[in-house]
Amino acid sequence: MPSKPLQIVYVGPLWTGGTCLHRMTALQSLGHGVSGVNTEPDSVRFAKKHYLRRMKGKLFRMGLNCAWAEDLAGANKEILEHFRQRSDWDVLWLDKGLTIEPSTLAAVRQLSPRCVIAGYSPDDMFARHNQSTQFLNHLHLYDIFFTTKSYGVRELGLLGCKKVEFIGNAFDPDVHKPMPIQNGGRAKFGGPAGFIGQWEAQRDISIRRLAESGINVRVWGLSWEKSKSRHVNLILEKRPLWGGDYARAICSFDVNLVFLRKTNRDLQTTRSVEIPACGAFMLAERTDEHLALFEEGKEAEFFSSDEELADKANYYLSHPQQREKIAAAGRERCLKSGYSNQDRMREAISRIKAL
Repeated sequence: MPSKPLQIVYVGPLWTGGTCLHRMTALQSLGHGVSGVNTEPDSVRFAKKHYLRRMKGKLFRMGLNCAWAEDLAGANKEILEHFRQRSDWDVLWLDKGLTIEPSTLAAVRQLSPRCVIAGYSPDDMFARHNQSTQFLNHLHLYDIFFTTKSYGVRELGLLGCKKVEFIGNAFDPDVHKPMPIQNGGRAKFGGPAGFIGQWEAQRDISIRRLAESGINVRVWGLSWEKSKSRHVNLILEKRPLWGGDYARAICSFDVNLVFLRKTNRDLQTTRSVEIPACGAFMLAERTDEHLALFEEGKEAEFFSSDEELADKANYYLSHPQQREKIAAAGRERCLKSGYSNQDRMREAISRIKAL
């Protein structure tokens, strides 16, 4: 692989505020030539799912091999156009390429034999709800696949991927950074304790118990209309936050909660580094991977039960100087340990060049 900047066709959901776009712009900032193929333009992202597609998804998760992900964005055609127009691309990067056909990757092999086909996903790709028929059928065609799930290295190998490597979660330094918050901003987004993320049953229970312990909790994210939790200390906003608003909300909370997604078997998540990168205080579920990222009690705080969650939240809300010291140390750890998208993408490109 040449030492000069690489020419990369970058395929993924490139909507504003998403981590996929952050990764692509990180590659561009490192000097690589990047051409994007958006698998989720607004016309696709906000399109209502048809009943037949929903039924296919449910049957697929039950074990039937029928979830053919529709390429509504025309990404397969666009990829082939890139490679028909020029054959000197160094990398085809597929960021969770659920709609990409095996025949497309086979054609890329014919059109540009030296091009490395690299995959990436921040999700648990062994779980049926994150898969598609195309993904399962084309996985063997990757030269390398990067996963943020440590257990995914073995499991993606079992699915047929010939080389799988673990890479850590990342933050975007242009977005996830300390922001001065005026009183109006805190009232709009924040409060004493907050969580930003999708509804899940166990999260719902823990947040309700935290509210019942006397702490005001505010929640942003998708699917919280499923929650039956009601309490005077609990505010459910029932809508997501992206980009700058997401970072402003993090900076507007005294205590930022991190609940790991059980359906993805998370041991860490993007929030695990985005919150400390914002210079904000993080109180997260205790896992070995979290403890490897941040020193407990010095760079972040962790909990293993709802009781410990309530105890620590109450303690740090009443000890602002300790909270702020830990938050500052957490940001410093993000910077010095290379948790940014630029650092992670530099690492990924180094591994691609070593193939």
